[in-house]
Amino acid sequence: MADLSRAHIEAFLEMMSAERGAAGNTLASYEHDLEDLHSFLVNRKTSPLNAESADLSAYLAHLGRQGFAASSQARRLSAMRQFYKFLYAEGLRTDDPTAILDAPKKGRALPKIMSEADVTRLLEQAAREAAEPGPDQLSRLRMLALLELLYATGMRVSELVSLPAKVLDQEGRFLMIRGKGNKDRLVPLSRSAIEAMRNYGAAREKTSEHIADSPWLFPSSGKEGYLPRQVFARDLKGLAARAGLRAAAISPHVMRHAFASHLLHNGADLRVVQELLGHSDISTTQIYTHVQEERLHELVQTHHPLAKQAKNRD
Repeated sequence: MADLSRAHIEAFLEMMSAERGAAGNTLASYEHDLEDLHSFLVNRKTSPLNAESADLSAYLAHLGRQGFAASSQARRLSAMRQFYKFLYAEGLRTDDPTAILDAPKKGRALPKIMSEADVTRLLEQAAREAAEPGPDQLSRLRMLALLELLYATGMRVSELVSLPAKVLDQEGRFLMIRGKGNKDRLVPLSRSAIEAMRNYGAAREKTSEHIADSPWLFPSSGKEGYLPRQVFARDLKGLAARAGLRAAAISPHVMRHAFASHLLHNGADLRVVQELLGHSDISTTQIYTHVQEERLHELVQTHHPLAKQAKNRD
């Protein structure tokens, strides 16, 4: 690195430390990123002090070709912007070449989902365990009720664990859920969910007064009074492991994703799924259509004869 460029970078780092109170790790990251930028610009016969917007844009494109994630590219761009604002403020440049650069777009990660076969396997395991008599049967009946309700409705886990006990008194196959922003929505219940909830409710009435008289469907001795979602998530992973599934890939949120994805896969309307999930914006629900597109692409690549021929040629 040329002495002049090094002096500018050192002056920038000193400013970040003295005036902004940047931590040591932050300063080290800035130094590493700016040195990497300098090396790239030297190969283009220029330097950080003389680089133009096109040079910096080429650097970001170079990072992309090197396999840097959009988040990593955005971090480098942030370092560049801080550096060039400093150069401009110090009168070392008359412009800011980063002003017209756009941050790399981060691709929205597709939600993890379970196959219909895996959900069936999980529910069957929960049903077998719930049928076993013993002192812990109430907790096993509770787990079955939780899963049946979750897969039948696609509720958020916070909505599920905080259901009021009065839902046990309702008639019919619909459940009123209070979601984000205190907005109510009506969701249908499956026959198996109704049965699981009824069996759990009957067992709940026969237990201690603390549980039987609780205003919550899934009471707990915790400060909230109802089952903590972390406890449900932990117990779900244990059940998944006993069912022979990869526990690390399964959570209440993944079950919610499975509910939405399986509905769309079987022909449900996107607007209906939006309403059931309680999404205020349909763009949030549309992510599940991308899941279906990915699955369709994988299906074609795996089973289509022309795709197989292409693989064989490779």
